[in-house]
Amino acid sequence: MDQNQDLNKTTKAKSSEKKKTRRCDGFKMFLAALSLSYIAKGLGGVLMKSSLTQIERRFELSSSYAGLVDGGFEIGNLLVIVFVSYFGSKLHRPKIIGIGSLVMGIGGILIALPHFFMGHYRYSKETYTDPSENSTSSLPTCLTNQTLSFNRTSPEIVGKGCGKETGSYMWIYVLLGNMLRGIGETPIGPLGMSYIDDFAKEGHSSVYIGFLGGIGMIGPLLGFTMTSLFSKLYVDIGYVDMSTIRITPKDSRWVGAWWLGFLVSGLFSIISSIPFFFLPQNPYAQQKERKVSTSSHVLKTNEERNKTASLLKHKNNVSDNVTGFLQSLKSILTNPLYVIFLALTLLQLSSLIGSFTYIFKYVEQQYGNTASQASFLLGTITIPTVGAGMFAGGYIIRKFKLTLVGIAKFSCFTSTMSFILYLIHFTTICESKSVAGLTLTYDGNNSVTSHIDVPLSYCNSDCNCDKSQWEPVCGNNGITYISPCLAGCKSSTGSKKSMVFHNCSCVQETGFQNTNYSAHLGECPRENACKKKFYIYMAVQVFNSFFSALGGTTYILLTVKNVQPELKSLALGFHTLIIRTLGGILAPIYFGVLVDRTCMKWSVNSCGKRGSCRIYNSTLFGKLYFGMSIILRFPALILFVIFIFAMKKKYEGKDTKPPENEKNVTDEANLESLNNNGYFVLSAGADSETCT
Repeated sequence: MDQNQDLNKTTKAKSSEKKKTRRCDGFKMFLAALSLSYIAKGLGGVLMKSSLTQIERRFELSSSYAGLVDGGFEIGNLLVIVFVSYFGSKLHRPKIIGIGSLVMGIGGILIALPHFFMGHYRYSKETYTDPSENSTSSLPTCLTNQTLSFNRTSPEIVGKGCGKETGSYMWIYVLLGNMLRGIGETPIGPLGMSYIDDFAKEGHSSVYIGFLGGIGMIGPLLGFTMTSLFSKLYVDIGYVDMSTIRITPKDSRWVGAWWLGFLVSGLFSIISSIPFFFLPQNPYAQQKERKVSTSSHVLKTNEERNKTASLLKHKNNVSDNVTGFLQSLKSILTNPLYVIFLALTLLQLSSLIGSFTYIFKYVEQQYGNTASQASFLLGTITIPTVGAGMFAGGYIIRKFKLTLVGIAKFSCFTSTMSFILYLIHFTTICESKSVAGLTLTYDGNNSVTSHIDVPLSYCNSDCNCDKSQWEPVCGNNGITYISPCLAGCKSSTGSKKSMVFHNCSCVQETGFQNTNYSAHLGECPRENACKKKFYIYMAVQVFNSFFSALGGTTYILLTVKNVQPELKSLALGFHTLIIRTLGGILAPIYFGVLVDRTCMKWSVNSCGKRGSCRIYNSTLFGKLYFGMSIILRFPALILFVIFIFAMKKKYEGKDTKPPENEKNVTDEANLESLNNNGYFVLSAGADSETCT
């Protein structure tokens, strides 16, 4: 009997160990699957931001429309965020996350899909034949006896090309795909966090959250790398003979294989969704089932039944729920500290979101870098500096056990440094390019006050050129001309990328002391002084990213600790709603409108309509780009002063040190900051003297 009892005990112990192992393995599988989903959403977010310029050129969009496409992610997110927040925790969370990852993957594939239905990319409007044909090998030059119709595209060809323009509204599919990405991404963060918080061992949730934050950085890193690689490849790679393509990645008309990144991202998201459909609703389901089966044999008393019925009745009372919600919303909106902090973070993050959306375009246009170089360089400096800054910020808060007022001052200090560094960026703005017909007269001897309708010069007035054409050439005098015809070039040698144009009368009129008045295909490179400013810009950007990230952790802490404990969730939810609506959706659009105002030369599509911008006034671009950020950040500086003084008045003489379990909130803030739609939620600027 004793032996049998020992055997039974041993068997039970082994079975319990197996069950624990299975439960542990189930949780670990969830962590592994969630890690893949975090990588996937970080990858897709960065791809959209870094590929926006390529999408703009491919679909002939202005920057404001491109900003709308980028804001589609936030629109999709807002469509389901209430449903996910309320019902998500009541349903099968792993399956909901799996469905979200699947939808996110479908959205990525939908973004890439128009590429396969649009036909070949036409980077020039003087011909509407297939790019693989040799008809694009020669360009019109200045021939005084030619007729005007020789250079210009005939109405018949324009009409034919317009009829073939299948991609006119294909950008809408990119917008819809980005909205699907936003819908699919919504449950991954909040439901993943709540699942970890519910089923992780006591005190281990912060470790898992930190692990997710670290591994989630792989997504943005892959995104920058893939954009850098694919933007070097021509958009129709595999479909056309590359030897017939005369433009290079440095050309403003170049479009890389933007679709390839979204295709890879979409497939990766779909693959990452598969494990979630095989995971249990919770790893302790068997233990709970045993408890339920045991308790089911115990009869409830009438009092318990009455309490249960009363509770159910209360929960089902919709009017009570609505009244309670409105009272809670009124409570946070009448809280001065919450409202002030909401306003200043909205201003700061609108500045951040708008500037990050167009930072790749800015680097390309301001310093003459290719899309590949911009993605690689910005990715290289952003990932490590943001990661180091957020780690250092969390460490400082914990190490010095800052009070709430101390955290606000720390956030103000980091915002100040970011603000000052933004001001330094103004010194890195380059002079506009020397372009005849846009910044200079066609003879190259005088600057112009406006790029609109610059009159022809005597060096090209008899050439009968099409002024709407964009085929830039660089003269030996260092001036860029809109086309070889407008440069007054009489002949050409070579073909495709190696074309050289000779006897260019406008180059000769500049007084350039050289007998070879020629020009070669492509824009002139930036001068050495501008290249030096680029290195200064990158150095300033490193410090700016670090100081901004240093205060990123304080956002959630200052939001949740200035409201009643029972209103934390509502305060965070409403804060997120406002930031996504007024910042994530609107900021890219009005930043894009400002960017469009700096365009000096628009493309004209086959239907005669305005397309994307070919070249910008880089000086004005820089001033408006950084100026808008400063305009948004300066009122935030004033609000920060008011916020700190209001906090001092409220908490004077009180102990406001965050408790030990506030580490979880800090780690959660770091994770959300690193994985929010591809851009990093960082703090913005304020004045250092006002933080003391």
